[in-house]
Amino acid sequence: MNRGKTLLAAKSVAKTYHLGAKPLEVLRGVDVSVESGEFVALCGASGSGKTTLLHLLGGLDTPDAGSIRYGEVDLAAMSAGAVTLFRNTEIGFVFQAYHLLPEMDALENVCLPARMARIGVDEAERKARKLLRRVGLAERLDHRPNELSGGEQQRVAIARAMINKPRVILADEPTGNLDSRTGEEIIGLLADLHAEAGVTLLIATHDEKVAGYAGRVLRLEDGRIAD
Repeated sequence: MNRGKTLLAAKSVAKTYHLGAKPLEVLRGVDVSVESGEFVALCGASGSGKTTLLHLLGGLDTPDAGSIRYGEVDLAAMSAGAVTLFRNTEIGFVFQAYHLLPEMDALENVCLPARMARIGVDEAERKARKLLRRVGLAERLDHRPNELSGGEQQRVAIARAMINKPRVILADEPTGNLDSRTGEEIIGLLADLHAEAGVTLLIATHDEKVAGYAGRVLRLEDGRIAD
């Protein structure tokens, strides 16, 4: 880990959605710089653009203007296929709604990104079992999402995000669907994994308690990063 070196840089990023005849300007020239190994919280009220910005940073959407770079890699200059591959190997995602596949058990859900990266079945399962043990689900490997609590589903999602050893974890309101006690357990787990793996962690949240775990807080207001 090269702490102190800029890993992620967004410059003058703008995004507008067109809902009917009226445009909705969500981001208005956002600048973000995150160093390798940092834990950054992106705070803002509901509708402030946190999720939109996280999706742009993760290559799940494209900005109308501005640039997003990971080191020397410019996402805008990459083909759709190259961005998909980059996302799969370099970025881990944790979502508020978990986004686990209901027909797959916990082990299969965690293995999925590894299999997409063409890692063999045995190696993928070995890594997934190790991660599920680390997040406290060693006894729940064969349970499907509907057999797991919200907190357990989020632990599966965290293990899934970590399996390809990404450089960056982007977490969008990871405690938003959880009660306060379970939410604290989840943010504590993310903080521990950040420290253990040296992964760069960017969390979007409206919860000041969650933001308190981060080393730095950015505040998004009216489509811009506030001073």
